[in-house]
Amino acid sequence: MASYRVEFKRSVAKDLRSIPRSDVRRILKRIDALADDPRPHGAEKLTSSEFYRVCQSAYRIVYEIRDDILVVVISLSGR
Repeated sequence: MASYRVEFKRSVAKDLRSIPRSDVRRILKRIDALADDPRPHGAEKLTSSEFYRVCQSAYRIVYEIRDDILVVVISLSGR
């Protein structure tokens, strides 16, 4: 299976600024893992949309998978 490229929407940087640094490290590690497996165990497809969600501690990582060009777009990270 080919690796996906992970891209971030601009709003993610703002969201991450308000989160403690130790949690940000864990969130980014979880996001990096999406490059190898964008649909890991525990990922849920959101109802009526093309977005998926995975949790890291008390935070949700919402993202879109573009299989045709092997890209995972992170659009929101928050509580």
